[in-house]
Amino acid sequence: MISSTHPIRTHSRILTAALAGTAVEFYDFYIYATAAALVFGPLFFPEQSPTAQIALSFLTFGIAFFARPVGAVAFGHFGDRVGRKSTLVASLMLMGGSTLAIAFLPTYATAEKWGAGWIAPALLCVLRFGQGFGLGGEWGGAALLAVENAPKGWEARFGSAPQMGAPVGFLAANGLFLVLGRWLSEEDFLSWGWRVPFLLSSVLVVLGLWVRLRISETPQFREALAHAAPPAVPLAELFRKHRAAMLAGSAGAIACFAIFYLATAFALSFGTKSLGYARESFLEVQLAANCFLALGIVLAAIHADRKGARATLAIGAMATILIGLAFGPGLASGSVWTVLATLSAALFVMGFVYGPLGGWLPTLFPPLVRYSGVSVAFNVGGIIGGALTPFAAQSMASLGAVNLIGLLISAAGLMTLAGVLVAKPVAAPR
Repeated sequence: MISSTHPIRTHSRILTAALAGTAVEFYDFYIYATAAALVFGPLFFPEQSPTAQIALSFLTFGIAFFARPVGAVAFGHFGDRVGRKSTLVASLMLMGGSTLAIAFLPTYATAEKWGAGWIAPALLCVLRFGQGFGLGGEWGGAALLAVENAPKGWEARFGSAPQMGAPVGFLAANGLFLVLGRWLSEEDFLSWGWRVPFLLSSVLVVLGLWVRLRISETPQFREALAHAAPPAVPLAELFRKHRAAMLAGSAGAIACFAIFYLATAFALSFGTKSLGYARESFLEVQLAANCFLALGIVLAAIHADRKGARATLAIGAMATILIGLAFGPGLASGSVWTVLATLSAALFVMGFVYGPLGGWLPTLFPPLVRYSGVSVAFNVGGIIGGALTPFAAQSMASLGAVNLIGLLISAAGLMTLAGVLVAKPVAAPR
């Protein structure tokens, strides 16, 4: 029983607002990842070979990661000048609107009847860019909303609230695709069933907006404004004074993206198309493994508040290097139990390189450029870890080098470890 004066109880609205947006973010991102792995290839690139279809599908998936730093710059600018709350509301609306619009896209076959089949994949890319642009301002703002309201000694645990959006959004997305797969025939799923998760995103966005519109600005941002005016161009201030922090922060974020998208989007595609697992069976395996991500985030956040976020991230990075060595052979083992153990271990380790990020990244930047710094660093790390690794893994798999795929995770762990070790905190977030 949590007492009425417990920090979680007294800040429940703030923590809910931080969690809500990132849960929608990961739901939106993962329904796209799942659709990219399962249906977007034949629906939007039917004239290509099956291998090219999945490669092109993952390329559209990667577009959002290149859009995210652009969104991070735009939303970071207003987040540092106008405030965290209004910026988070705008990012959620753009993200949700782009996701909803995907539900109404014509497929290549439909557009071909109008004499312009290319319009379908082009529109898909545009909306994927819109998703990424909105998402660019989401995580950083949510992390600051939580951390800048945290009582002393609770920064990492409060900062892990946005991180819990990953398993929550993943469970919702994967669970919905699993239900649809059980209820619908393959023909109905390809015809219209894949659109349902995109439509239902609107419900989550409305709930997220309702929560966020009821919160106030963070006390630390208000205090910073009382002492100094925000820089006219926060990004310029970052490049003048905090280039090293941005580079280190970007490196620190790489491992969590690499693990997540190799253990989810790539694994689902490879498991169902190359290894012959039934789609619903593999989704069940991933749902079970996802519980270990949530466990890892909780344990890492507790450890980070006791021993420091930097130390916890370093431990997670070293574990990432090791788990990468076993990832490829485990995924290709042919045993569903070995696959489950491999994905569970990988996602548990991800908790230790993802859970403490919300408490660590804000320490690298002063308050009046913190939204921009955290958002840019996080999303640049996402390009390397999230956009490039699934495509590289697919290329390696097509060449028969499945056992070496995990080396991508190990390399990501090395980069994150380097970033954590060289980063120099400039201020505590509270």
